Amino acid sequence: MADPMTDSSTDADTEDKDLGATVGSDGSDKSRDQKTLRRLAQNREAARKSRLRKKAYVQQLESSRMKLTQLEQELQRARQQGIFISSSGDQSQSAGGNGALAFDVEYSRWLEEHNRRISELRGAVSSHAGDGELRMIVEGVATHYDEIFRIKGDAAKADVFHILSGMWKTPAERCFLWLGGFRSSELLKLLINQLEPLTEQQSLAINNLQQSSQQAEDALSQGMEALQQSLAETLAGSLAPSGSSGNVANYMGQMAMAMGKLGTLDGFIRQADNLRQQTLQQMHRILTTRQSARALLAISDYFSRLRALSSLWLARPRE
Repeated sequence: MADPMTDSSTDADTEDKDLGATVGSDGSDKSRDQKTLRRLAQNREAARKSRLRKKAYVQQLESSRMKLTQLEQELQRARQQGIFISSSGDQSQSAGGNGALAFDVEYSRWLEEHNRRISELRGAVSSHAGDGELRMIVEGVATHYDEIFRIKGDAAKADVFHILSGMWKTPAERCFLWLGGFRSSELLKLLINQLEPLTEQQSLAINNLQQSSQQAEDALSQGMEALQQSLAETLAGSLAPSGSSGNVANYMGQMAMAMGKLGTLDGFIRQADNLRQQTLQQMHRILTTRQSARALLAISDYFSRLRALSSLWLARPRE
């Protein structure tokens, strides 16, 4: 028979356990609710910040669009006022093209006359013409070289890039082009073996001429490098920073500076041609008449072979 006291105690324990479970369950639910609330609050805050960022981005885009529109309007006004060279670019290009074409025609005529004079010189050397006759022909060829330097100087003022690029030369000649022409020092190196025998005094004079020509060429090359570097820095300085529409006045100022620097290019061409001209004249003074004749023939043959090489290259079979 069960003890009433024992039954009563068991029932009480069961009730206490049920009550504890109920209290624990309520506490767990409250903890979960708090975590959910915190998570919701975090989500709301993240969404709010996202909306703010989106709004700021849209405002930035709108501001950039307005700046771009303003810049386009300013550029349009500048074009209408004739500030931009591009507004008359067709005329400028046409003028430059006409200058280049005129030079090409003059150079073609000069080369034709040069070949005629060289043919005459070759005939005089082969026939062992007298010193007086040979001297007149040699001086005629030398004077004719002076003419091409004059023509190039005028052409450089009209279209310096045409002369500098050597587009008036054949492809093989352009491989050896330096500031619109040949390197005097390299030409002298090629001639030394062609002029033997030379006296000791002549050899020394030719070597000194070659060295001085090399030094002058190096100085001009360094000047060109400095000009290119300065021009690059000027153009880079006119670039607007990222995200900025730039400033038209600053842009135009930088471009004006760059134009001024480009204006010195024809000076480099002129100095290089002066060096070439002086080298030929001094070589003529160092050598005898017959040696000068051989030197002029060797120079002509060298460039003639370069032109022939270009013709062969352009006519080569292509797969």
